[in-house]
Amino acid sequence: MRIATYNVNGISARLPVLLRWLEETAPDITCLQELKAPQEKFPEEAIRAAGYSAVWHGQKSWNGVAILSRIGDPVEIRKGLPGNDEDEHSRYIEAEVGGITVGCLYLPNGNPAPGPKFDYKLSWMEHFHQHAASLLKKGGPVVLTGDYNVIPENIDAYRPERWVTDALFFPESRAAYAALLKSGWTDALRHLYPEEGIYTYWDYFRNAFGRNAGIRIDHFLLSKDLVKRLKSGGVDRDVRGWEKTSDHAPVWIEIKD
Repeated sequence: MRIATYNVNGISARLPVLLRWLEETAPDITCLQELKAPQEKFPEEAIRAAGYSAVWHGQKSWNGVAILSRIGDPVEIRKGLPGNDEDEHSRYIEAEVGGITVGCLYLPNGNPAPGPKFDYKLSWMEHFHQHAASLLKKGGPVVLTGDYNVIPENIDAYRPERWVTDALFFPESRAAYAALLKSGWTDALRHLYPEEGIYTYWDYFRNAFGRNAGIRIDHFLLSKDLVKRLKSGGVDRDVRGWEKTSDHAPVWIEIKD
């Protein structure tokens, strides 16, 4: 089973790229972030024509997450994080797919930092940490994937010293991510490639992709049940070079059925 995550950076503008990638790679489960489309504007018909059923949590102009499946209809569990009802941002959706609990998230960026947006980021991460802990306590195979907007370690940035003033690299952001790992979650790509520099995002400016000046902010966190089944993983880096593409590349893992 192949599970993928992809920050599309606007599903309406990137739909041809998304459909091409789905056709070429055929992931069984796909999590999307930054739909930037209200609930009624999600391209369900085009997604179904590509062989996928979907659940999604849209928002006009900003945010938005979705879970796609070609191995049966995803059964939605929740939209939004429990205990965070006041949050009006569409940043989390969870569903049961193929016997796996799949959480798809778009974590707040947090810039400019310090400031209110960074405070919101840390608050959101605390709510997420609490929900993640409840999922571990419940047991069973769980994957929490998406755009975490966190650069976990120096190895995850082309020039880490250039990110020290960015919320993605602030000590508080990295500590919150590290706390997730300490609580029992496994970073799938870092588990597979402990010493390899892997990037999932390249800025549109300064020829970042051409210079491979990227960062790794799109992650898979796996429960113990899934770590045992993890076979491989990687980044579809070439998609970042396609015309009118997102500034992120799709990331994927393969697990044993």
